[in-house]
Amino acid sequence: MEEIRVFCPATIANISCGFDVLGVALDNVGDEMVIRKTKKKGIRITRLEGQDLPLETERNVAGVAGLAFLEASGHQGGFDIEIYKSIKAGSGIGSSAASSAGAVWAMNELLGRPFAPKQLVPFAMLGEKLASEVAHADNVAPALLGGFVLVRSYDPLDMVQIPVPKELHAVVVHPQIEVKTSDSRKILRTSVTLTTAIKQWGNLGGLVAGLFMEDYALIGRSLEDHIVEPIRSILIPGYGEVKSAAMQAGALGCGISGSGPSLFAFAKGQEAALNIAKAMTAVYEPIALDFEVHVSKINPTGVKKISTL
Repeated sequence: MEEIRVFCPATIANISCGFDVLGVALDNVGDEMVIRKTKKKGIRITRLEGQDLPLETERNVAGVAGLAFLEASGHQGGFDIEIYKSIKAGSGIGSSAASSAGAVWAMNELLGRPFAPKQLVPFAMLGEKLASEVAHADNVAPALLGGFVLVRSYDPLDMVQIPVPKELHAVVVHPQIEVKTSDSRKILRTSVTLTTAIKQWGNLGGLVAGLFMEDYALIGRSLEDHIVEPIRSILIPGYGEVKSAAMQAGALGCGISGSGPSLFAFAKGQEAALNIAKAMTAVYEPIALDFEVHVSKINPTGVKKISTL
């Protein structure tokens, strides 16, 4: 192959109780990228549509991730990258992760898969570091591996893929304001009480157990965040009303997607997800604020090939 077009999924990170260590890939929300092998050494961003983002390689998350991959691969040529963004920057559903993950996954395919999927995660994390000043993996890991991924450890990097309950659907509402991840991290507390930490550990363990057992009730009652959400929620217009509407409509749980401003809700089955989407929409419609709503299954594979040349 000389060229590949790929779909790069949006992701929900943190998932309420798993700050920086838990994320999931969405199935029908994402970007597209075209990666082309070249004889000329280096990485070039040749086209970028959908968002006003830098074309300079060192200032673009796909470029930075690609450079790290290129150096590690030993490939003597280079790559040209075209990026077609559907995920808005600062939306909270992994815009930078989609570009970072998509770039390294596609390059790996073009070179005959010299790296296993988990080995691609550190390259993509460098794109996240450019975007948010922190090399977190809770978006790029599910974008590359699919489904739910738990980052058990960052040093050394240790990731665990978690089974996806068959009927689980996600609803995401994105009010059209931008919340930069780097800014939203700066307002967080750097310490928590032991009592609060115990509550959070219990919820994270409960959520992971619920996913393994397909226990939707356990999933729902574990979707509580005692550390990050109380602070970040003040940045999101209509947060309380939207969350309340989602829960009254039958959501298993509802919280902030990544650093926000998007909110997510989990549902058992598509019909329930559509009802929740309507309820969340009804809150935002009277507000003078543009928004988008997505209803999606969970993406089991992550980045995927669309076509090749």
